[in-house]
Amino acid sequence: MTEAIAKAARIEHVTTLLVAWSGGDRDALDQLVPLVHEELRRRARRAMVHERADHSLQPTALVNEVYLRLVDMRQVQWSDRAHFLALAARLMRRILIDLARAQLSQKRGAGAVAVSLDEDAMMSPGRGRENLVALDDALHALAAIDPRRSQVVELRFFAGLDVDETAEVLKVSRRTVMRDWTLARTWLFRELRKSPSVLKGD
Repeated sequence: MTEAIAKAARIEHVTTLLVAWSGGDRDALDQLVPLVHEELRRRARRAMVHERADHSLQPTALVNEVYLRLVDMRQVQWSDRAHFLALAARLMRRILIDLARAQLSQKRGAGAVAVSLDEDAMMSPGRGRENLVALDDALHALAAIDPRRSQVVELRFFAGLDVDETAEVLKVSRRTVMRDWTLARTWLFRELRKSPSVLKGD
């Protein structure tokens, strides 16, 4: 119980600092930086647990890039920690996808792409940059018809949030997140299998 109370206090403290920073409080930013940096580092490690060991962008570099972009967003009116996590997830996705697209543009004739949307496989090593790009394209299509389910995949897959954290960010129940995750995964896999560049997987 004490641990739960301490965690709630930390979350409230981060939220308070984010809101104060939005109001122009520079002291709040100074206090927030180490807390935000640690939060981002945890997210980056989880976001990249599925990447190859020789990936050109390592978790520390991803943290630094996300952090710099967040600090530059002076006009953001932060509402709470969940808002911060949602934006950080989007930035991580954008950075990873932009890098993957840039690397693929230098490489022609990459061949067919195998994308697995099995939960364990999604978080296992060796997916490859082609998979990320294919998934990103499919997520854009999903967002056009069901934005929340697209967000669930973005938060869980790119930022490594668990079911409870995703529910907190989206302000929905744990059950809703689990249902959206299952339905989104099914829809994405079906969409990916339509592409001639994607091999059928499990």
